[in-house]
Amino acid sequence: MRDQVLTWLADNVPASRLQHILGVEQMSVELARHYDLNVEKAAQAGLMHDLAKYFKPALLLQMARDEGIEIDPVCEATPHLLHADVSAIVARDQFGMQDEEVMDAIAHHTLGRPGMSPLSCIVFLADCLEPSRGNTPELERLRQVSFSNLYKAIGVTCEYSLRFLFDSHCLIHPRTILTRNWAISLSRQNDGAKRPTGRGRD
Repeated sequence: MRDQVLTWLADNVPASRLQHILGVEQMSVELARHYDLNVEKAAQAGLMHDLAKYFKPALLLQMARDEGIEIDPVCEATPHLLHADVSAIVARDQFGMQDEEVMDAIAHHTLGRPGMSPLSCIVFLADCLEPSRGNTPELERLRQVSFSNLYKAIGVTCEYSLRFLFDSHCLIHPRTILTRNWAISLSRQNDGAKRPTGRGRD
């Protein structure tokens, strides 16, 4: 399947985005190994997370509506936020992906979601922190946290994204704030713990 996805991506995203996608795939694999999660699922979700990144806003809205995905006012005004949900649809319809955990990880990589699985957490982090995102001291610190405390990393990465959105005067989806609060609460309950385990090293 990987070769098929790469061929499709080469025709549908620019080279700079493909570099990012491969970075997300690789970091997802590294985090999966570190947290004893399923490496194959992590690679698949990382590789397919941005399938719909360059779909037109009207197409994103239409595909989401056809699938029965809730379109709230923020997504209505900023359809790009739907590219994660729509990418999961493309993974299913174009490449036959049926694994719900992989599809959820794809769908949650942008806004997150309270209660999301460890697999979704690592793809969320990899999307924001993979190497081509830059090498600022803050990003390097976030990368270190991502390998020491998964839920703390989700919380502080949400805060990093929120600061950018505030500074850019962008609309902020409430799910990002809900995800941040959920993750911070979990990290306080399990401070220092390497918590996720046992989903396999396939």
